[in-house]
Amino acid sequence: VRALVFEQDGTRVAIVSADFLGFPAVLGNQVRSAVKGIAPENILIGVTHTHSAPDCYGFPDGKGGTSSDPKYLELVCARMAEAINEAVTKLQPARLKVATGEAKGAIAYNYYAPQLYDPRCSVIQALDASDRPFATLVNYAIHPEVLGSDRGICSPDLIGPLYDEIAANGGGTGIFLNSAQGGMVTADNRRPNGGEAGTWAECQRIGTLLADEALRIVQSAPEQRSPKLVCSARPLTFPVESPLMLALLKASPKAADAVDGKLTTQMNLINLGNAQILTIPGEALPNIGYYLKRKMRGEHNLLFGLTNDAFGYILTKEDYDSFKRYEYVSRTSLGERTGEILVNEALKFVNESPQPETLAKQ
Repeated sequence: VRALVFEQDGTRVAIVSADFLGFPAVLGNQVRSAVKGIAPENILIGVTHTHSAPDCYGFPDGKGGTSSDPKYLELVCARMAEAINEAVTKLQPARLKVATGEAKGAIAYNYYAPQLYDPRCSVIQALDASDRPFATLVNYAIHPEVLGSDRGICSPDLIGPLYDEIAANGGGTGIFLNSAQGGMVTADNRRPNGGEAGTWAECQRIGTLLADEALRIVQSAPEQRSPKLVCSARPLTFPVESPLMLALLKASPKAADAVDGKLTTQMNLINLGNAQILTIPGEALPNIGYYLKRKMRGEHNLLFGLTNDAFGYILTKEDYDSFKRYEYVSRTSLGERTGEILVNEALKFVNESPQPETLAKQ
């Protein structure tokens, strides 16, 4: 678990990333209740989406039980709250560098259509009074599933080497927030002659390359000495139309309760200097991600996917159940209206919120 806390003029915001497939709001709210000094709605909890991690939802195991360990989840919530509280005790004056650029090399691709993914990587780096970076946030769309879920091991997948490389090259503590990686933006571990490299060495190659690209992208970014911080939160409600998702919600003890066939979660919008950040409670497909970034109002627009909840894939009504290739992502989506509701509510949120700063105003 990694936590990064920003504070300005009495406003505090915590950004948390944990090495799980997803982290349900019922556990997130347990964490928020154990954190003092930060408004609960200002605590954003996301995941890296590694497929080699314990189950936080309690999915049915087919034997009348679930695949999660309640004692372990209690430990996770306690450690997550500890990480946030510790970050608060380590607050220090900082300047920020924010940048966006294309991450080059074999890092990610779309398994369904290789070129239909967003190669852009956004980076927020915090520098201390001696001009040394002490935290580097990386926002990029990728499934960390090089090792996958069938090995029987617990691993951060490519995100572990990403963090190691950031620390080794002077970026301080790394923290990764996934972006719009749904349907199916995955790690580019394709072998030249076919097949995939599902090894730890491949995790190291991809994680190290992404870290190097992130540090390259942010290196020449101008410093923001007093970036304005604004954090807003709104409820976001979706109908649950998928029989599979409704069944999972009913069977999973840590999943949200669907009231009258609807689920409500929290959406956050953050302005941090010339950057704008929007949270997404699931895995939005790349076209939705591109569209939201294009309509957001920051000089740098970041999407924190799988944050505050993880409600499966989010695709447009036009794509929903339209192609054989999309059968799986449609079945594991809340329904055909999910993408439309997300986009409409997100743009309304963006347009009704303050405009992010420009560097000229700082």
